[in-house]
Amino acid sequence: MITQAPRGTQDWYGESMHKRTVIERICREEAKRYNIKEIITPVFEHTVLFQRGVGETTDVVQKEMYTFTDKGDRSITLKPEGTAGAIRAYIEHNMYAEPGPKKLFYVTPAFRYEKPQSGRLRQHHQFGVEIVGSKSPMVEVELISLISTIIKKLGLKDAKLHINSIGCANCRKTYNEALLAYLKSNEADLCETCRERMLKNPLRVLDCKIDGDKDVIKNAPRTIDYLDDECKEHFEELKSILNELNIPYEIDTGIVRGLDYYTKTVFEFVNSEGFTLCGGGRYDGLVHEIDEKQDIPSAGFGMGLERILYFLEKEGVELEQEDPVTLYVGILGKEAKAKAYQIVKDLRDKGVVVETDYMDRSVKAQMKYANKLNAKYTVIIGENEINEGVANVKNMENGEQTSLKLDEIVNFVNGAN
Repeated sequence: MITQAPRGTQDWYGESMHKRTVIERICREEAKRYNIKEIITPVFEHTVLFQRGVGETTDVVQKEMYTFTDKGDRSITLKPEGTAGAIRAYIEHNMYAEPGPKKLFYVTPAFRYEKPQSGRLRQHHQFGVEIVGSKSPMVEVELISLISTIIKKLGLKDAKLHINSIGCANCRKTYNEALLAYLKSNEADLCETCRERMLKNPLRVLDCKIDGDKDVIKNAPRTIDYLDDECKEHFEELKSILNELNIPYEIDTGIVRGLDYYTKTVFEFVNSEGFTLCGGGRYDGLVHEIDEKQDIPSAGFGMGLERILYFLEKEGVELEQEDPVTLYVGILGKEAKAKAYQIVKDLRDKGVVVETDYMDRSVKAQMKYANKLNAKYTVIIGENEINEGVANVKNMENGEQTSLKLDEIVNFVNGAN
């Protein structure tokens, strides 16, 4: 046990770490272009934040949270998602007093106790964006545009935008009444959890992992048929803008999202097999749910990095390769160590990837190691090279050797890089 990571977690190193770094870099670069600022919130929060924000009837709160009592007898929960913490920070630090909307992004670990599977772990990592302060459907367009750009830059081709509207508190009341009546008439076909849940929050039944594929769920009343005038206008405007921008989408009335804070627009990017790559939407009541003194609209999305990695591998997408070692500096004898390392340091200061010997290997073993590193050039620095002030730099691709003064090696390699 002591030498094994807990179930549902993974170590990041080597190629997987490089791929994750590339994904994060692309996400950060695109967020910067959209003028979205990074935020880091604690890994744990007060449990009540998720109970009130995410929703007590959700699977996340009921079944999946890592909750414990700390030494101060406070109920603490490892964050199961990034939105609630970001909105809490928005309120706590009076960001609403600044010019809006406030646009925030994060790359954060998230924790959910669920059955580990491909692309879904108990500790996973999310890239997420929150835009707070605007009711305009342009916010959803901004989020969708950002995701589309990231997906394109990553090289994923099997991803299509699905959208729906689940209305607001006003039209949700009428819809819930119709949905509850329908569910009661089909109660025998529901699992025990859904039979209990439908009395507290009927919409959550549509997100059930057990009943999700049953006809009783597929044939349930649709939220878009119960939208009030405001929600209907919002959805129509969103579709109109997407059409004008030539952003393809599909209306999917089965999308309700798994968290209670969603209102109006919900969306997912889905592949041809029906698996969700990422999702989000609008949550105009979340700020008020956390702080009753505030009533500020917001929207956002979350993208699981492990899930994106899974689909990249599934599609056979190759991300850019890690920068190779440009020069391997071999060392022959104790007297050469300082001079050799000075060359290493000078090149690294110029941004060149350089490696050298730390194991007191023989020259033959060092060259073998340089080959394993796929070093572009090698050079051996020994007593003779120091005395003569000259060394041979070898091109490992064609075997060509160039005799250079020691103080010329840095400029030669840097110029060839």
